[in-house]
Amino acid sequence: MRTSTRIASVLTGLTLALGGAALTAPAAHADTSACINQVERELKGGEAPVAVRAACSLALTGAHEACVTGLTETSGVTNGTAVTACRLAVK
Repeated sequence: MRTSTRIASVLTGLTLALGGAALTAPAAHADTSACINQVERELKGGEAPVAVRAACSLALTGAHEACVTGLTETSGVTNGTAVTACRLAVK
């Protein structure tokens, strides 16, 4: 698969996840926050961009691999941090 196609599909998935995240229960928001906070620790104080929030929302839908891919490819987060952050989203 071409890189541009892969990135386009990840971004499409992230967009769909953001729409679905708006419909989730308030308890799910706290889980997303744990994921976002983990990424922000790696960014060393920087606020997480929208792509991070979207990727973390994907984890709530059970799409762990899509969450990891979204964090590593579109946000530049290391794989270890992405795996941990996506796991935190579903706890």
